[in-house]
Amino acid sequence: MARQTKTFLIERFREMGIRPATRHGQNFLIDLNLHQVIVDAAELTGDDVVLEVGTGTGSLTTLMAERAGAVVTVEIDGHLFELASEQLIDLPNVTMLHFDALHNKNHFDDRLLAILGEQLSAIPGRRLKLVANLPYNIATPVLSNLLLCPHVPHSMTATIQKELADRIVALPSTKDYSALSVWIQSQCRAEIVRTLSPSVFWPQPKVTSAIIRLVIDLDRRNAIPDLRYFHQLTKALFLHRRKFLRANVLSAMKRHLAKAQVDAILDGMGFSADARTEQLPIPTLLELTERLRAAAPDWRP
Repeated sequence: MARQTKTFLIERFREMGIRPATRHGQNFLIDLNLHQVIVDAAELTGDDVVLEVGTGTGSLTTLMAERAGAVVTVEIDGHLFELASEQLIDLPNVTMLHFDALHNKNHFDDRLLAILGEQLSAIPGRRLKLVANLPYNIATPVLSNLLLCPHVPHSMTATIQKELADRIVALPSTKDYSALSVWIQSQCRAEIVRTLSPSVFWPQPKVTSAIIRLVIDLDRRNAIPDLRYFHQLTKALFLHRRKFLRANVLSAMKRHLAKAQVDAILDGMGFSADARTEQLPIPTLLELTERLRAAAPDWRP
């Protein structure tokens, strides 16, 4: 396996007559030690089926294949798919796919889900783990949507934009606390493993990155009666996070609940008139969701 150094990448791209595609968020991790940090953080075993979104040149894929039971890696770029194929062709536990992992911003491609299902069911006890150097432009939908897939991941370890990582681990009443913070933390234990400077990538991005590790907590996840309802309502309530909570709930529930119904629910939970969505901890948001769902079970944004 060729080592993914800056020199190697520049030479191979020159040979193929191509350049990194900015539209696909192609920034390649060239610090070889950090590849190992990612794989170590994922704690891979022979029971794991790894999903990698963004094969790149296959450098991280190769490391994961040495430890995991199976790796399913997806690459949208035809040139990179060809380049990675040269490196991965002799690895029997690697399945390479050449298409967009996401059907749209809210759903994974059904072909990918089917292949993951086949790999997971091939041997009893297998677990799904996402491990990837995620392109910045798809990091949020990949992490968010995997929590709504039929194959619940055991963990997700990925390099993402540091700003996004800060939002994921943010606490209530902080500037980064958002619907994404609530969605991820309501089901996962989240930690930033390491912060990465732009210099460890080629081409260098304009932002700082981070390795984040999310481990699914089934007790937290099972405490949410309707995942999709909670996901959609939280996004609606944080749409205008600086507004008062009452205004956000009324906006989200228009045509479904009257003002008097909304006021009764908020008063019943003891909210003050100046309460804001960004101040609410996750257990409070869960309780509010369930009270609204009881009053408006058919609500959809």
